[in-house]
Amino acid sequence: MNKIFLIIRREYLSRVRKKSFIVMTILGPLLIGGIFAATFLLNKVDTEKHTIVVLDNTHLFANKFKSDERLNFIYLDQNLDSLRSQSKELGYFAVLYIPAIEKLELLEKSVTLYSETQPSIEIISKIKFSLEKEINAAKYVAAGIDEKKLNSIKTEVDIKTRDLQNKETNSDFITGIGFAAGLMIYMFIFIYGAMVMRGVMEEKMSRIVEVIISSVKPFQLMMGKIIGVAMVGLTQFLLWVILSTAVISFVTARFMGDKTNEEKIEQMAKVNGNVQSMNQFSSAMNQMNNAPANKLSVILEGINFPLIIVTFIFYFLGGYLLYSALFAAIGSAVDSETDTQQFMLPVTIPLILGYIASVSVINNPTGAVAFWFSIIPLTSPIVMMVRIPFGVPGWQIGLSMGLLILGFIFTTWLAGKIYRTGILMYGKKVSYGELAKWIRYKN
Repeated sequence: MNKIFLIIRREYLSRVRKKSFIVMTILGPLLIGGIFAATFLLNKVDTEKHTIVVLDNTHLFANKFKSDERLNFIYLDQNLDSLRSQSKELGYFAVLYIPAIEKLELLEKSVTLYSETQPSIEIISKIKFSLEKEINAAKYVAAGIDEKKLNSIKTEVDIKTRDLQNKETNSDFITGIGFAAGLMIYMFIFIYGAMVMRGVMEEKMSRIVEVIISSVKPFQLMMGKIIGVAMVGLTQFLLWVILSTAVISFVTARFMGDKTNEEKIEQMAKVNGNVQSMNQFSSAMNQMNNAPANKLSVILEGINFPLIIVTFIFYFLGGYLLYSALFAAIGSAVDSETDTQQFMLPVTIPLILGYIASVSVINNPTGAVAFWFSIIPLTSPIVMMVRIPFGVPGWQIGLSMGLLILGFIFTTWLAGKIYRTGILMYGKKVSYGELAKWIRYKN
């Protein structure tokens, strides 16, 4: 056991002292913050204003298209063909043609926007929203309906969700927590599992491993490398979380610190390039403004964070240990990066399948797909973490954890059989049949 600790210490210190580790640990959060800031800066720098000519033969939309910092609408009453031919020379971006059609149902399909270049989604969305609003208003008048009365009797149902202990819950918030936890585990296993594989390959090809195994057993070397890289990954992950939070908080305060809630949402809508998002968020804003100050704290109280944190750490490490043993076995069996492809596919398919299944699990966290995928060790680290925030019976969590431990023991035993033979095997193309022979070898 002491030798395993020595290998863990060697793996950990040798990797965290590398310039690449230090650079990426600092650069990662800075890149995230840079991307976040770039969305605001680019939106601020992009001040080009487009002029759109409105040719409205119906006269229903006079002054209904509102100009803003990006779009300028002007109304002309000229020949369509003349406007189209002269629009470029006169500096017009587009011509919006609304033909004179009596039936509003036909007008909906008859509006045309002429432009030299393809208009953006933002421009089309803004025009579409204004058209739909005025056409609906005209329909109300034609049908003898008072629009104000209609709006006054519209019903918006706000369903509050609570658990059986009467604690308030929030499905969107819970879904976000579960999916984020599953995604982090998925990425961690892929990134650091591959790091284990490359580390084994480098030592094998440099022949350093021949010296090392003269003092330690191959199994001890494999376990020390797996755990050492896991500690490196956890260190980098925690630093990324802390630094990314600090960077994003700074960027948000820098660009949006002095804005009201409405201005923040408007800014985010512009950054996302979706004009209609401001209208979509209006009801959410009203709820936010009318909600009590401790609304978020009440929602958070309904989430079992201690359970989520404990299970996240368990599945975070359990999933990594299970897969990294297989990655280590692949690294010991091959002589080059290209040779790993045939063995990587069977290992990564369950991971990818678990990630894909997460989408179905979010929609039905208590269904058969959710149950079985959260029990099977190869997919449970991702899928169970998606389910946990929704509430999972204790016996299912216990069964899943027990099977994951057994799965780790089995894959470690399997990988150890391959590792002890493959780590000293050079210059030979390994097949699945050859791996099966190595597994059957007796000590």
